[in-house]
Amino acid sequence: MRCSRTAVGAAAVTALMTVSPAMANAQGGEDGDGGPITTVVGGLDGPRQLSDYTGDRLVVAESDSGEVSSVDPRRGRVETLLTGLGNAQGVDYQDGRLYVAVGETFGPPVEGVPSQVLLEAKPNGKIVRSFDLLAYELEHNPDGQQQFVEGTEEPVETLSNPFSVLVQDKRILVSDAGANAVLSIDRSSGEISTFFVPPVITDVPGCETAPNNPGTVGCDPVPTEIAEGPRDHIYVGTLGAEVPGAGRVYVLDRHGEVVRVIEDLTSVTGVAVDHGKVYVSNVIANAPMNPDEPPEGFDPATIGEITEILPNGERTTIQVTMPTGLEVEDGQLHASAWSVAGFLGMPSAGEVQRISDRAFSTP
Repeated sequence: MRCSRTAVGAAAVTALMTVSPAMANAQGGEDGDGGPITTVVGGLDGPRQLSDYTGDRLVVAESDSGEVSSVDPRRGRVETLLTGLGNAQGVDYQDGRLYVAVGETFGPPVEGVPSQVLLEAKPNGKIVRSFDLLAYELEHNPDGQQQFVEGTEEPVETLSNPFSVLVQDKRILVSDAGANAVLSIDRSSGEISTFFVPPVITDVPGCETAPNNPGTVGCDPVPTEIAEGPRDHIYVGTLGAEVPGAGRVYVLDRHGEVVRVIEDLTSVTGVAVDHGKVYVSNVIANAPMNPDEPPEGFDPATIGEITEILPNGERTTIQVTMPTGLEVEDGQLHASAWSVAGFLGMPSAGEVQRISDRAFSTP
């Protein structure tokens, strides 16, 4: 179990500072004129997971507005598909249906607004099915951590905070950051089961003695984005409690067994795989260590990175502002950017950006 704001990689960003839109617009070499990093669309509200959609389009979950929208990267058009979903964090599309991971809703519950569930919906807005992930956590507790303060009904930490979705032929995989687990939902029966539970990290400086679930130490893994790669392998990114080097990408076989682990990452919020290359986003890479006293001249546009990892292990990292979801469409990498700008008092600052290969090859 994990604190929900930390699970979305936003806690450290929230405390940085209040910034003005004028500061936010200073994006270095990011331009819309065919540069290495190009803004495809703007005006999004907390964009999180990006996934493939019909007609060479992408679909994106907007957590701040509770919407799911389609994005045409060629024409720069956005169309709202679903609304009123609360904290919509993850989305995938398959066979004419949208599957939306709705995280924990902050503040008191609002009647009619879903929370801690996976929704199956038609693109016209009709909800077809709802899967109660919180109920599964309460009954099965996949990570085995203490759920409630002894003698009370107060949760120790967030119990369920679904963050991303991967729909396959017969199942739906959901990365639940609060439950510290990847869950599997049978597309036919709707039965929920545990697919993978990443381990608590204890072998990284800053994690060996870090207080964790009552009576334990270590950094909670906090699974974030989930993606599919070659040979039916599943790639699961983990936040690693935002401790440098504690982030991981677990490469799993179709049964949820670990094939290999990509280590020495920090605050993984998104993963994409393309022809053996693994792309990893990090939303708080350059956040100042003391957010109450940011360095003089600090620009919040420098918060975040994307790392390209080649099959031989070679890595190249570029600065992208607050990236979360990653998706390769038409041979090019796309990222949801400015994805936690809403926490900085900047509504509708979210973007989808196109990142060319030369962005990683430019010195």
